[in-house]
Amino acid sequence: MKDFHKQYNFLEAELQEEILKVAVHKTFARKEALIREGQFIGSFPLVLRGLIRVSRTNTDGNELLLYYLHQNEVCAMSLTCCMTRQTSDVNAVAEEETEVLLIPVDMLDAWISKYPLWKQFVMQTFQQRFRGLIDTLDGVAFMKLDERLEKYFIDRYKKSGVTTFSGTHQELALQLNSSREVISRLLKKMEKAGKIELSRNFIDFSGLV
Repeated sequence: MKDFHKQYNFLEAELQEEILKVAVHKTFARKEALIREGQFIGSFPLVLRGLIRVSRTNTDGNELLLYYLHQNEVCAMSLTCCMTRQTSDVNAVAEEETEVLLIPVDMLDAWISKYPLWKQFVMQTFQQRFRGLIDTLDGVAFMKLDERLEKYFIDRYKKSGVTTFSGTHQELALQLNSSREVISRLLKKMEKAGKIELSRNFIDFSGLV
């Protein structure tokens, strides 16, 4: 918590103190869910450190990656659900150990009215996520799967600074709405091209970035 004021110093000092007063400080383990589709949201996360994957799933269990969250960010989709008092449309899962401050939903509207910098932060969050979702749709509609796979790794690096992926080919396939066999074949092709290095449940994609 000692870094909170440094990380969020772009917000009003009075608001920073309010956040610390009402928020629940929590650490989520890798692959632990913060938000699930269909659940009512009682609080929304401000990220202190770590990486969160926000996605949607269909009835077959296939996943569409929407965006990542890292430090100094808040989940736009959870804010939308808070504002409308509706159930969540997305899943949010920790990609690595992630530390957050959970803010009660009732504070969202009150702070928007009271603190101009908070309102600006929320509006910028919506704008950034809208651009990101357009980018995601473009990828699904216009990019080949091998291009989407490379983009997945590059986007992960841009958000986290990490050049490795710990997980199975099946997990990648679900996130890219494909099959494990196809993803494994594309990964082998990328390995032959010197773009990645493969080992059991681990991918080093530093060759891409």
